[in-house]
Amino acid sequence: MSERVRRWWAVRPGEVGFLVVGLPAAVLGGAYALAALYAGVLLSLTVVGLPVTALALAGARQLGAPQRWLTGRMLGENVPAPGPAARPDGAVARIGAALADTVAWRTLGYLLLRLPLGVLGLAVVLLPLGCGWLLGFPLWLRLLEDGPHPATLLDVAAPLLGLVLLALTPPLLRLAADANRYLARHLLGPARTQQRVEDLEAARHTLLTTGAERLRRLERDLHDGTQARLVALAITLSLADDTLTDHTDPRLRTLLGRARTQTDDTIAELRTLTQGLRPTGLDGGLAEALPALAAGCAVPVTLGVDLPERPDEAVEQALWYCAAELLTNISKHSAASAARLTVTTGAARIRLTVHDDGRGGASAAPGHGLHGLAERLAAVDGTLRISSPPGGPTVVTAELPCRL
Repeated sequence: MSERVRRWWAVRPGEVGFLVVGLPAAVLGGAYALAALYAGVLLSLTVVGLPVTALALAGARQLGAPQRWLTGRMLGENVPAPGPAARPDGAVARIGAALADTVAWRTLGYLLLRLPLGVLGLAVVLLPLGCGWLLGFPLWLRLLEDGPHPATLLDVAAPLLGLVLLALTPPLLRLAADANRYLARHLLGPARTQQRVEDLEAARHTLLTTGAERLRRLERDLHDGTQARLVALAITLSLADDTLTDHTDPRLRTLLGRARTQTDDTIAELRTLTQGLRPTGLDGGLAEALPALAAGCAVPVTLGVDLPERPDEAVEQALWYCAAELLTNISKHSAASAARLTVTTGAARIRLTVHDDGRGGASAAPGHGLHGLAERLAAVDGTLRISSPPGGPTVVTAELPCRL
């Protein structure tokens, strides 16, 4: 017997237990779904129709949690929980969001389909009892009724039918369990588009984390390896230049001087490159890195940093680059006399605000300098808002999530 065929006759106790224990939950959930639909249709022409339907959908969404737990506990089908429901501000907006919640509608559909499936599943569990009655049908007939009972075709067909049904009971139990798994997997979990978004977000987080680690390793290798060797080469060239005498060929002195200059320029360029790979000032967090940025600005900058905990590394780097770009723009283009930089945290998001009293005119439109900054922030779910009327002042606000 092949593995595929043997699987249909191998029934786990949890599958039978789910078909028995899950029936009360199926009945309650089905009754709730039917009542919710009945009330929604009955009240659809009244003012309270939409709020009642929205409330019923919110309740159906909550009923999906115990169904997922039961499916995972007894059937071994771990269905991931969908994301939280949207909760916009305002009663009307919340009712609209609840009515448009696909997760709630899919859960309501699950509760409706689970009711007949639960009844059929219990019937399959009780099928061996019927098979026992069919197997003993000739005996039961003669025990329950007086008088002679000549053998008939039914006396032979009933036991045969009982044997066939008894042999089919394990595959039917497996089929009922698989049907419940399929139903839970496709109706209780996240929608396919939502699951795709979650997978992409997880892949992006992994990519950003891996990229940051590689940049850190590259920066360390350049700093401790290549840069150190270039500094040693510059020292060697300097020592060689010191050993030259007045009688040395001037061309040799010129070549050594040129080599020293080129080596110094290469070291300077390498330092700039390594700083661009990963800001070294971020080792101690934004609270230590931002004062160094503000000190390098040509305009006096007032700092206000309120960060109870460090965000993800990718978010932290994006904030650092954002602050560096904005302060550089103030130094070069704003003609401001003072600036203010604040960082605050609230509702799982970080807000960086840079204010200056310059001449204004900043824009994030394509072709302007801040457009690339807006794209960098968008890569980590950040947004950039600019208020910069002609004549100023300019207020640039960047918002990012604390965790990706």
